[in-house]
Amino acid sequence: MLSAAHDILTKEESKNAVLLADILPTLIIKFIAPVFIHKVPYGPVLFLQFLEMFKKRSEGFRRASCDQRLLCGSLTVFPACPRNVLEGWGSGTGGAGVAGALLYSGLIQAGLPPPGDRAGHAGGPGFHAHQVRGELAAPHTADRVGSAASDSGAFEQGLLKFMGPLALVYFAEYFINQGLLELLFFPNFSLSHADQYRWYQTIYQFGVFASRSSLHCVKIRRVWILTLLQVVNAVFLLLAVKFQFLPSAWLLFVIIFYEGLLGGAAYVNTFHFISKETESRHREFAMAASSVGDSFGIALAALAAFFVHQYFCSL
Repeated sequence: MLSAAHDILTKEESKNAVLLADILPTLIIKFIAPVFIHKVPYGPVLFLQFLEMFKKRSEGFRRASCDQRLLCGSLTVFPACPRNVLEGWGSGTGGAGVAGALLYSGLIQAGLPPPGDRAGHAGGPGFHAHQVRGELAAPHTADRVGSAASDSGAFEQGLLKFMGPLALVYFAEYFINQGLLELLFFPNFSLSHADQYRWYQTIYQFGVFASRSSLHCVKIRRVWILTLLQVVNAVFLLLAVKFQFLPSAWLLFVIIFYEGLLGGAAYVNTFHFISKETESRHREFAMAASSVGDSFGIALAALAAFFVHQYFCSL
């Protein structure tokens, strides 16, 4: 969806409008999902997801976001399953992002006209569900989630050490993706402005996929280091937009891939260590509640990117 933002909106519209329309329903659902989502069956959610294809522009974005997050929110019951499910979930979500972005960018590059708000979206949630659906069924999930939600005050302060860095790293990377990358255009490059934007988003997804798939090999406890590096990325690219000192799109491709590596690593390591360090009776609620962090950061990034985009376009 975000890869298609440049094709969907006009030149005068900021592309973070797509991000904002996508993330606000996500944020609302993640706030309330931990106390009821375990009772929602998969079937109706998937059916609504396919109906979404026929919606238009921002209305379609909001509906797509609600349906997809209902599905993804129901998959936050990792502790009821083997530990390797978390590794599979991280890799699967990363792979879905790569598949959608690569398919969309590849088809447009091959000459297919941009298909509007239906681009590259309908397959994602089905991919997620197929990968982990069978593994995440647990008979006592409802009891554990409800119990953890009722006495969550004892450990909510501990969650902030995970939620804070996660929110900040997502703020930085989505501020880059939707606020800055559109403004980094290389006119002498072989790709057009729209093509460059699409491949920026695709390369970012490759970085996310690589790092989300690395949990089995590399575990990073100090997630704040990843957050700091991502903030440095955002500041560097903000200066690059202001002063236009990047010599080549190829260098920017490398930076974007690195940005994806940092974001994916922060995501999967945050949930890994929440799973490891939280008591079993609180764990499911902690996993679901902590997922608010990334959505909150993305929502703030969309708002900040709007004003930054307006500022640079007015110069």
